[in-house]
Amino acid sequence: MQEMYVRSGDRELWTRCDGREDGSPILFIAGANASGLMWPDEFIELFASAGFRAIRYDHRDTGRSTFRVFEECPYTVEDLANDAIAILDGWRVKIAHVVGLSLGATIGQVLALDYPEWLVSVTLMCGAALDVDFVGNIERAFSGESSPDELPLPKRSVLEALAQRSRNIDNLDVALESRVNEWRILAGGKIPFNAEEFLEWERRSIEHAGSLTLPSNHALAKPVAFARGEELRSVTVPTLVIQGTEDPLNPPPHGKHIADLIPSARLVEIEGLGHALPGYFHRVIAHEIIRHAEQSHASDARTSRG
Repeated sequence: MQEMYVRSGDRELWTRCDGREDGSPILFIAGANASGLMWPDEFIELFASAGFRAIRYDHRDTGRSTFRVFEECPYTVEDLANDAIAILDGWRVKIAHVVGLSLGATIGQVLALDYPEWLVSVTLMCGAALDVDFVGNIERAFSGESSPDELPLPKRSVLEALAQRSRNIDNLDVALESRVNEWRILAGGKIPFNAEEFLEWERRSIEHAGSLTLPSNHALAKPVAFARGEELRSVTVPTLVIQGTEDPLNPPPHGKHIADLIPSARLVEIEGLGHALPGYFHRVIAHEIIRHAEQSHASDARTSRG
């Protein structure tokens, strides 16, 4: 395991690399307002044990990376994609597999469009396509409006529960309970929820960040233009789309919609998976990503960019 800070513009981004130095690199991109520890150590170890070089990082304004007042230093989702490329460059990685969850899946789509020469493959988990108005869909779910594209809206009951959370908690036990309950809601409820494992993961996350406050700046980032969704039809990067059947934020068939847009995409629906990474699913998810990475690597003759 190695840790390193990587510069992206005026930001210092915390990164960590696990696995063999000569292993095929996989960059894991976390969801909105989440640090790199959103990917549990136990999950990452499955990739390191399989011979991969697994890289995680804290998004700007999360974990140990540089924080800025958003209104003074606004940015876009494309800027967050540029951060991902800075991470690869900082680790002297010329070409890598990319795995993104939720907002990370959005960033993964941007990378496949704007930086295909850096990618051997991309895996998009629990995400929505670039042509989906996710922020607007949240508002529609609350107001009772229908979806403009016939894709299902986020579940209102889940959005209401998340909206009631407090980000400024000054008691560790209260913070942990709040965070675990949030994951309980996002997990979907199809399989038994293991509160103890999420409690341990959130304890590590809080210790890592050195703060009980939940970050929120990513909600302010300018989203990707909806018109870019049509560009996905030109993506040539081998793509795996993972859909949880119980995802309350991007329910089926959101994954199928992404896969239908990207010519190379393969869709895998995981029964019982919500919008979380419980240990119950670690091996099946890792198996699908490793299989995709190995098949993509075998069919890609590039050893470096250019």
